[in-house]
Amino acid sequence: MSEFTIQRLGHHGDGIAPGPVYAPMTLPGEVVTGTVDGDRLEDIRIVRPSADRVSAPCRHFRSCGGCQLQHASDGFVAGWKADVVRQALLAQGIESEVAGIETSPPRSRRRATLSARRTKKGALAGFHGRASGTIVEIPACQLLHPNLMPALGVAEDLAVTGGSRKGELSVTATLSDSGLDIAVTGGKPMDRELEVTLADLAERHDLARLTWDGETHAMRRPPLQVFGPARVTPPPGAFLQATREGEAALLAEVERITGGAARIADLFAGVGTFALPLARRAEVLAVEGDAAMTAALDRGWREAQGLKQVRTLTRDLFRNPLLPDEFRKVDAVVIDPPRAGAEAQVAEIARARVPVVAHVSCNPVTFARDAAQLIAEGYAMGPVTVVDQFRWSAHVELVAGFRLTSS
Repeated sequence: MSEFTIQRLGHHGDGIAPGPVYAPMTLPGEVVTGTVDGDRLEDIRIVRPSADRVSAPCRHFRSCGGCQLQHASDGFVAGWKADVVRQALLAQGIESEVAGIETSPPRSRRRATLSARRTKKGALAGFHGRASGTIVEIPACQLLHPNLMPALGVAEDLAVTGGSRKGELSVTATLSDSGLDIAVTGGKPMDRELEVTLADLAERHDLARLTWDGETHAMRRPPLQVFGPARVTPPPGAFLQATREGEAALLAEVERITGGAARIADLFAGVGTFALPLARRAEVLAVEGDAAMTAALDRGWREAQGLKQVRTLTRDLFRNPLLPDEFRKVDAVVIDPPRAGAEAQVAEIARARVPVVAHVSCNPVTFARDAAQLIAEGYAMGPVTVVDQFRWSAHVELVAGFRLTSS
């Protein structure tokens, strides 16, 4: 076995030794031994541990692939994620201030996609194992909210009911104000027998809603999500921030950045995470590419009390970004694109000379690219707030404000 010194962490959370050789569950400065298999180190033994190494709080950590960084102290993880953001910005020539990091507490995830499979004795449900397709059971998971944990039993029953021994179900479980919202893909084709069985299963587990391949087959109560004073029933599988705490941190920064704006455009608006709370004080144009999400947002606004006007528009902002004349009289833009970022839309925002931009991102690399474009067009970037909703993972989210300084 060879000896290695870990130099840094990669973007997926693995330690990297010279070579490069990737060593999971290691930390910078540690001396380790192991067997090299391609570019990965196997059978790792820690010879000299880092002062930042801690005992993993979850007993499933070594086998489960749901977390990558439980072996590191909270302070180390926070500092590493902040540095990931700084380095991404520096690669674009941007010096930045990281104002702080908001980390969601353990057992706070309100949404997860579980894997489930039939077995000879019943069924198995959980997350995939580390770098494998094996399903690992997670009865003591430290990520999922306690009220989401019953979804494991639901997933097992669904696998028995509608899975095959050869296939695997994907079960997306979401906490709503009305109970569990369950969306299933990868199961048997729907028939009358399965439909009746699913209705019985939904009643037995007291589910709010159960959908199968995008079609709702049981809805005992609308699976409501609350955004400010509005209550929204999202379509099956609609995007939702991973934790309430993370959503609150992002919203607080967006509200601070756009404070004083009377007319706001919310781009990639989803089902209203930002648009509906912002409508307490501003008129909002909410633009989203998914028509079902746009319709849910609109219904939520119409049924709420005390909100200013929210206009909705269904539009693919990648292929058809809003143009400068469509930003007339808009005081601020909120943009929260997918991981690919929004290069074309950001270019049009800059051309429109919108005074204020609140940019939320789940990818520091594409955020830095889009930030550089705004800065080149005369915007000044404010401090960056890192929001860690995916605790113990390598995933990084952030929000920052941009103000136009030149006409």
